[in-house]
Parts: sequence; C-alpha cells; structure tokens
Amino acid sequence: MNKPVLATGNVHHLEEHDKIYRQILIASQAGNPLNRQTLPDTSFRTTNEMIDIFGFLGENEAKKIVVDNPNVLVDKIEDISPVQDGLFTPTIEGAEQEIRDLCYNRAKQIYGDSVPEIVTDRLEKELSSIIGNGFSVIYLISHKLVKKSLDDGYLVGSRGSVGSSLAATMLEITEVNPLPPHYVCTECHYHDFITDGSVGSGFDLKDKACPDCGRPLTKDGHDIPFETFLGFEGNKVPDIDLNFSGEYQPVAHNYTKVLFGEEKVYRAGTIGTIAEKTAYGYVKGYASDKQLVYKNAEIDRLVQGCTGVKRTTGQHPGGIIVVPEEKEIFDFTPIQYPADDRNSEWQTTHFDFHSIEDNLLKLDILGHDDPTVIRMLQDLSGIDPKTIPTDDEEVMKIFSGPESLGVTPEQINCKTGTLGVPEFGTRFVRQMLEDTKPNTFAELVIISGLSHGTDVWLGNAEELINDGICELPDVIGCRDDIMVYLLHKGLESSLAFTIMEYVRKGRGLKDEWIDEMKKHGVPDWYIESCKKIKYMFPKAHAAAYVLMAVRIAYFKVHYPIYFYAAYFSVRAGDFELDTMVKGSNAIRQRVEAIMAKGNDAPPKEKSLLTVLEVALEMCERGYSFQKVDLYRSKASEFIVDEGTLIPPFDAVDGLGTNAAINIVNAREDGEFLSKEDLRQRSKISKTVLEYLDNHGCLEGMADQNQLSLF
Repeated sequence: MNKPVLATGNVHHLEEHDKIYRQILIASQAGNPLNRQTLPDTSFRTTNEMIDIFGFLGENEAKKIVVDNPNVLVDKIEDISPVQDGLFTPTIEGAEQEIRDLCYNRAKQIYGDSVPEIVTDRLEKELSSIIGNGFSVIYLISHKLVKKSLDDGYLVGSRGSVGSSLAATMLEITEVNPLPPHYVCTECHYHDFITDGSVGSGFDLKDKACPDCGRPLTKDGHDIPFETFLGFEGNKVPDIDLNFSGEYQPVAHNYTKVLFGEEKVYRAGTIGTIAEKTAYGYVKGYASDKQLVYKNAEIDRLVQGCTGVKRTTGQHPGGIIVVPEEKEIFDFTPIQYPADDRNSEWQTTHFDFHSIEDNLLKLDILGHDDPTVIRMLQDLSGIDPKTIPTDDEEVMKIFSGPESLGVTPEQINCKTGTLGVPEFGTRFVRQMLEDTKPNTFAELVIISGLSHGTDVWLGNAEELINDGICELPDVIGCRDDIMVYLLHKGLESSLAFTIMEYVRKGRGLKDEWIDEMKKHGVPDWYIESCKKIKYMFPKAHAAAYVLMAVRIAYFKVHYPIYFYAAYFSVRAGDFELDTMVKGSNAIRQRVEAIMAKGNDAPPKEKSLLTVLEVALEMCERGYSFQKVDLYRSKASEFIVDEGTLIPPFDAVDGLGTNAAINIVNAREDGEFLSKEDLRQRSKISKTVLEYLDNHGCLEGMADQNQLSLF
C-alpha cells in the first residue's frame, strides 16, 4: 500500500536494570491488570539494538524503518512549541497611570505636597522599572486584593522581598517601608532622614516631638535597596507573596474571579510524587508478596528508584494563575480538576507552575495564622493593631528575659519571654535570643534573618559573637545587609549588588572582589563570613514577620489573657485538657516527662510539648483553664471568662471540628435531656461522649431519657 513503516520502542525506563522499579510500582496498584501478566522488557534501545531486533526483515529494510523513515517524517514537521513562548501578563486599562497616581497620592498624605527628593527619586526609579517592564498590572492587582482584605477588617502580611519596593509600600501592598530610617510629622509633614547607616531601623529612633508643630513624630524606614526585589536592571518578574488570614483566604481567592472573570483564573497545579516512606512500604509489600528476602542496602536502592515518581495531581495552596483577556488557558496548558474531583470549586493547570512560570502571572494568595491571630486580638481588645507602638520597652524586654511577664525563668523553664510569639518561640530561636540578647527592632530583624538562613548563624555569626569579634548589629543577617553595608563602604552599586547575589546563593566571592572590598576597608572577618553562607533571607520578609511578632508580643505583655485565648484558638493543634485544667504542677510534670524522652518522644507529644509550655506560662502568670462547658464552649475558639479560658469542643481529644459544630448547633434546639439525647442530636461517637463524661463535662446528666409516669 506504499505506506511508510516506522519502528518505535515502547519505552518505560532507561536501563534494563530499572525494570524492577516498574514491577514494584505496578504491584503496589492492586487493581492494575498488568499484575496478571509478565511485564515485557521495555527499556530504551539504541539504534543498533533496534536494527538487530528487526534483523528478520533483512539489514536494508531494518535500517529503513529504524533510521530513514523516522527521519523523513521528522523533516516534514516544522518546529513548533506546544505552548506559547514569552510572558503574557493580564492588562487593565490605565493601570500605569493608576499606580503612579496611587503612589504619589499616598506619598503626599505622608510626606506633604512637596514630597522630599529622597522619596521622589526612589519612586521614579521604581516606577520606570515597573511600568517600563509591564509589571503595573501585577502591582495593581495586589493593591486591590490587599485593599479588599483591609476593608473587610483583616490585616495582610507580606512575604519575600516585596517590602524592598517603596511603590509596594505606597500602594499598601506591604507595611515595610524600605526608605532609610526617618522621622515624619503626619500633621505638618516635617521630615528628617538618617542616611549614614548609623541606625538599622526607623522603629528604633528615639521618641521626638516635631520641632515645627510639637506633635509626636512618626518613625519608619528599614533601609532596604529596591534591587533585591526586581534585580539590578529592574526587569525581574516581581513575585508578590501575600499572607492573608487563613479564614479570609478563600474570599481573596474568589475575588480574583470578580476581577478577571471565571474563565481567566485557575489554581496552579502541582504534581504529587511518591515519598520515600511510601516507596519503602511498596518495596516491603513487593518483597513479601513475592516471598523475597532483600538486604537493607538493596531495599534502600529499590526505595530510591521508586521515590519521586508521579503519584497524583494536586493544587498549590495559594497560587492563582491569571490568563490575559486576549488569550485562553489552552494556549499555555491543559486544565483539569485536582485529583479528578469534579466537585472542586477550582480547576487547576495540568502542567505544574514551574513549567509555565515564564509565560503566565501567578498570584500568591497564601493563608497564614498571624493575620488571624491579630484579628482575634483586635476583636477581643478593641485595639487597632496599626496603632500598637513598635518600640514598647516592656515588649522589647521579653526577647532577652521573661521578667516583664512577671515570672522567673525557673517558673516557666524558659530564659526568654517569647513562648508562643511567632518566629521567636522555637527552641532554636530562643537559644539565639539567649546568646545575643537583642533589644532593638533592627536586631530582631537580624535574628529573623539568621534563623532562616543556611550557614549564616551556626558556625558563622554565632562564633563571631561568642569570640567577641563583633556585636549582633554588625553581623550579616539578611541578604540586603550586604549591599547596604558595601555601599556605605564606598563600593560601586552594581558590584555591591553582584556580591550580594553571589553570597546569598552560596556561590562565595571572586578574588578580584575580595581585593576591592579590602581596598574599601571591609574587615577580614566579614569577608570570611560571606564565604561560608549558603542561603540568605530577604530583609523585607524578616521585617514584615518581626512587625507581626512585635504586635502579637504587645498583647502578650499588656493583655495576657487575650494573647493566650488567641494562641490556643489559632496556633495550637494538640491539647491535653485533663492536664491543663489541673494547673501549673500537673503541666510541669507532663512537660518534664515528655522532655525526658528526648528525640524518642512521638511527634504528637513533641507538638503537644510546645502547647503545654505556653499553658504552663499562662498558669504561672495567674490565669487558669476551666473544663469544657456543654452550654458555653464554642466550637473552636477559647472564650475569655474573667481571667480564665473556657476551651472549645474541638480541643477535646478525638473530637473534630465538624463534630464540635454539630454540638453547638444541636444545643440551639434546647437543653440536652440525657447523654443519649446529646449523642443522637449531635451525632458524636461513643468514644467522644465517654471523653466528655470523664472530663466532667456531663456531670449530673442521666444516661437515657426517662419518662416519669407519676
């Protein structure tokens, strides 16, 4: 029939010895029909091997179908890309002018109608980069999302280096102001910028009255260069990550549908792969099914061969992909429901985001606990979190000791007062606080940078401080510190930027840079410190997190019971109510018992330990826990009741959030007549009922409904 014949290989693995991995993976799928037959050999074959296999046709014919015909077909196919090439961001009519106007209006509100030159220079530099590279829409969308959340009463935290951008500050996308530390009067707009690098953060400036009108001056500015965000040329695609309150996140996600239309927004798809633990189970199962005995080394080899293979598809927790008006999603990727769930509210991209990140815009609308905690504290206290001072003396003291909480280190088994404070409550960071005793906002930012970096603290800054070579404010904490420090030393700005980029990625220093640094008086210890670093945190990210932490710490010091209510409601996962209601001694004994187990403590007890440490501190400060109250407890929030906390139903062991909501809904229909009535109306399990009973929550309640005849 004169049809060209092409030989192909049914390839499933590269080498013949890889076949065993495929056998193990197929054996792990009970319903796979391939389990009922012997698997064919499907490894990749070279050209010569293919010609040998088709040798029965004769050498000429074999070469024709293996080499010649496939080449003829390939030559007929033009070069095409299955997906669009280039970056396609959505367009919003007039976005460029709108962000320019918004930035300058806000700048005038803060700094007065004649905006200081230092502010306009920075804004102009940024806006020309943002507008020139077509990033206006990204900023405008972020502004609209944050504005909606703020209007609805939820603060938004920023992550990553977006706080390095003054335009982002003026658009209220971030609360971090990257200008040099400065005073400004909100009334008459007097201002004073400190540009010599002598102050690390504007929040640490001494309180001062305005010399013109006598009002207290506002203090701000963290001295962060714009280059860390968009690169030295200003053409890096901005990655604006926003931390919305976990409970507000779905609202923010759905708002993107309002902004762009249902057909234009999709969740970023992810590819779930087989984890090492899962692969281990597959290998053990395969060995027992086939009655094989493997040595440990062979088990490890087989586990490695199966790890990382695609298992399922999922969705990114906060990534929203936006398609421009003139394009459709299929120009870039197929779409699907995550894990084939047709009831899902969102469809996801079939390709994972990294495959299309150079083509489409991704908005990172993430869920986070801090904004939820702040909102709960605001509701309980009536205090606007934005009015909380960032340099409260008593609050600053908790980062070096617990005295301002009214307890001693022995009472709470902790030498700092930061238990339960985000970013500063873990053992690792508490140890850093003990070693460094920070007492300014700038030093807390350095600590946050040190704790998130790799090879920045251990074996590096820690040794420099302990050996007395330098103090905490001198060490390299965040990537931006390097550029700012080198600029103050007089290095040329593009070189300072390049050195920062190399060091933060763990690529060390070139010899000619070291010579240049020495010429400008950079000390040897600083150069050696740069060489050791593997990864560094952006200063804007650290500043945003520390700002949230300081606000939450303010409540811990001045409104303790509200702090503990919010901490246990939002952050804590595991509870042991029977221990917690008994007070300090019982909690301390349980803490010591878990700590005695060291690394052998099971994961549940390790996470319980964190919660019990905070509970111990709360009791030592004179507060206490009540038992769960059948008629007063909420489903998942702790209630403040005159210096005590009433736990919610979902703090009960084995009682999930849905069951907790069922109990709350059921009691609206009137009092429970008996334990049987409670169980029937709220649909809780027998085990949960028994726990509530043992906990003392159902005292005096009859087991069953009894009918009195007389």
